[in-house]
Amino acid sequence: MTYRPHAVTIDDHAVAHLVEFCRKNALDKLFLVADANTYDAQGHAVEKALRAAGLDLKQIVFTNKEVIADAAHVFDVLIAAGAEPRTYIAVGSGTLTDITRFASHRTRSQFISVPTAPSVDGFASIGAPLIVHGVKVTVICQAPLAIFADSNTLCHAPQSMIAAGFADMLGKLTSVADWRIGRLLWDEPYDEAIARRTLDAVQICIDNADGIGAGEPAGIARLLDALLESGYCMLDFGSSRPASGAEHHYSHYWEMMLLREGRPAILHGAKVGVATVMVAEIYDRVRQLSRAQLSDLLEAAVWPARADEVAQIEAAYGDLAGDVIAEHKAFLDLNPAEADALKRKILAHWDEIQAIAAQVPPAAVVADLLCRVGGPATAAELGFDENERALAAANGHYLRNRFTVRKLVKVLGL
Repeated sequence: MTYRPHAVTIDDHAVAHLVEFCRKNALDKLFLVADANTYDAQGHAVEKALRAAGLDLKQIVFTNKEVIADAAHVFDVLIAAGAEPRTYIAVGSGTLTDITRFASHRTRSQFISVPTAPSVDGFASIGAPLIVHGVKVTVICQAPLAIFADSNTLCHAPQSMIAAGFADMLGKLTSVADWRIGRLLWDEPYDEAIARRTLDAVQICIDNADGIGAGEPAGIARLLDALLESGYCMLDFGSSRPASGAEHHYSHYWEMMLLREGRPAILHGAKVGVATVMVAEIYDRVRQLSRAQLSDLLEAAVWPARADEVAQIEAAYGDLAGDVIAEHKAFLDLNPAEADALKRKILAHWDEIQAIAAQVPPAAVVADLLCRVGGPATAAELGFDENERALAAANGHYLRNRFTVRKLVKVLGL
């Protein structure tokens, strides 16, 4: 049986539930991780209640303007936590949860999640997306021991973070489609039941888009439920594959680019939402291709030379290219016979690919949904120019050994 958090609550009594859980489970040595914003939103109340209960609490509250899930912040957490065993408590959203997830796992400790915004789907998952030597990688760690979310805090989260959580869920529209294509063309492990659960969670968000955009308690609760369900799907499958396709690869590229250039970070979900519109545009194009057009494209397409691909990766990723090339090895090392076999596979499965593409809403529909909750729908709204938009589309797919619709159109020469 797959591990699940021992307790999950979403109501107005999150702090009381947390204290009761710690007492009941003899968790008397604790370590709180927060930043200045999340400490004000929920961390102070958590600290006050735990200390009033007589529990041994240490903490770190990051005061720097931008907290990143990287080695420096993980190291700060480990230093502040000390050597004695403690149960970690992540008070925050995605980045703080990922830092805490990794640090607690590597110290053989458990952690509790106290979300302060419904902004990501990673609360209940086992993966910790980290920046390692400038490259975005997902490290498999652990799910939280418990999750206690205060509905009032969630409803009063910044609208941009609520919209980011909604956008992160919309990204599953393309990630599941990419996953299904990956099963057909790249023999990737796949689970239809998990794919269906993921899409059902997305539909809950779509059905409640207006309430989520308005910050209504019922809508926000359903959004967090969906985000948690997406995390459970990753937990059950054992990787992020159900929830991460080409749209996440674009987002990761932009994140790494911003870090390299010393520019301010952009919310993960906001980037994913815009990228989902871009990937949906590719699915729009795939739906329009007839079998005859496909056959002509496959016949004319020339598999890129390894040296050319390496040169493009080096141009796009600079000093980080070595790690990216290593991740992309399975594609770089395809020989002509294997490339031809892949083309034949695409032609053989074209009806199935078209059926998958038909399940992805048109890009205009995705963009409209993002606008309804107050989120960005274009790269320009994120502050990216047309060249930066194109760079993500051209180079994001190199980051993972996964077959996505972006890989498909590259094979077709589109």
